[in-house]
Amino acid sequence: MRLNSYDEWSPLREVVVGSASNYTSHERELSFELFFHENFAESTWYYPRLTTGGGSAAVPGRSLIKQRYVDELNEDIEGIVKALEDLAVTVLRPMELDARTTEVRTPAWSAAVVPPLNLRDNTLIVGDEIIETPPMIRSRYFETQFLTPVFADYFRQGARWTVMPRPLMTDASFDRSYAERTATAEPVDEARPSPYDVGHEMMFDAAQCLRLGRDIVANISTANHALGVDWLERHLHGRFRIHRVYGISDSHIDSMVLALRPGTLLVRSPEVADVLPEWLRSWDLVVAPPPQSDSFPAYDDDDLILTSPFIDLNVLSVSPDTVLVNDACPDLVRTLERHGFTAVPVRHRHRRLFGGGFHCFTLDTVRDGGAEDYSHG
Repeated sequence: MRLNSYDEWSPLREVVVGSASNYTSHERELSFELFFHENFAESTWYYPRLTTGGGSAAVPGRSLIKQRYVDELNEDIEGIVKALEDLAVTVLRPMELDARTTEVRTPAWSAAVVPPLNLRDNTLIVGDEIIETPPMIRSRYFETQFLTPVFADYFRQGARWTVMPRPLMTDASFDRSYAERTATAEPVDEARPSPYDVGHEMMFDAAQCLRLGRDIVANISTANHALGVDWLERHLHGRFRIHRVYGISDSHIDSMVLALRPGTLLVRSPEVADVLPEWLRSWDLVVAPPPQSDSFPAYDDDDLILTSPFIDLNVLSVSPDTVLVNDACPDLVRTLERHGFTAVPVRHRHRRLFGGGFHCFTLDTVRDGGAEDYSHG
């Protein structure tokens, strides 16, 4: 099928589902700490307080992931694939991370590598174009290369394929102001000088965008994000409209608000609408029920929790009336059903350990929708 994806809800025909093969650890260096800093504060539930110095004894600063969690995650990913195939969606997969590949390295730094799991983060699909976005975590610097066979096939069928400028990602590249003014966050590592310092650079994840036909809502919390949105505006000028919102979250938007169909948004709270573009404030709001502590597994003190409890808002729409929902969230299922949606419950146990829900783990490449105009009626 030819690449065609303009929104979050049109009938889904083809999707890429991420891979967790050979997921072994997280490296707690500056970029990782900045990205997840809001989730490293003390929890009100049963999770321990996490500290920057945590990690395995074998590799200082590296937090190991227990193999049983990875095995269960792989089981759940296969369940996601089956659920999509049962809904007549064609599922593609990235190349798997080879167990012998343990590190990524540039002239400025090195970091442990992670597999291509949260595919939504580093690739933005806008109509017939693939845009690889400049990553915010060093471990994920080359992640989109695992998608090369998929992207190359779409390119051969006529898709555009663009890579945004890649940052040097020295410590000086990061705008730390958002983290520093977040009172509940843990302190992050001090910046170390590098011969490759160039100041703040473009770093922006595709998951900071909400796609609505010709309109793209982009969340900005740092100077790094603002540079990325500047690039998107210039590159997409005349084809798409970029609507900036500020600080709706620290980065990703898809555990705060998702568009379920034209005129309907799924939101974490009614207040989310206050920071959206004015033309979106008239859309109906489906407010997700508060998460319950018994919806999540109990973890050990050394398990690293990467997401907020609101991660299950991260649903995947298969059509304007059908949504994949975590089967651990019956209240959310009932809420969606009351608003006329068919909720398809699918198991996903360790979403807080691996940083993503159904929306994060997938990249929808073919949907039926087109470049509709929602901001101008």
